[in-house]
Amino acid sequence: MKQRFLPIGTILMLKGGTKEVMITSYCVFSQGAAKQKDGEKKMYEYGGCPYPEGILDSNMALAFNHNQIEKIVHMGYESKKQEELSKKLDEQYATVKEKFEKGELV
Repeated sequence: MKQRFLPIGTILMLKGGTKEVMITSYCVFSQGAAKQKDGEKKMYEYGGCPYPEGILDSNMALAFNHNQIEKIVHMGYESKKQEELSKKLDEQYATVKEKFEKGELV
């Protein structure tokens, strides 16, 4: 995969998955039950939903990281603006994630 942050709308399969997933957002913060068992805050690179259904209720929203992607089925719309955003996200993700997980971001 040429870039870490793939375009919104990209359809993919996650490792061990049986259903296609569509990327809907970036930098998803854990809430409530999504927190790790030890209560730690967690930040994920992507938010997504089952494809083609979308989010029919809040339990269908997914959070995952790039290393969990097994296969890209269809690439979302790529543009100069999307490439610039992907580059910025890649440059700043680790810093924001660390601050969030330490509780330095609200």
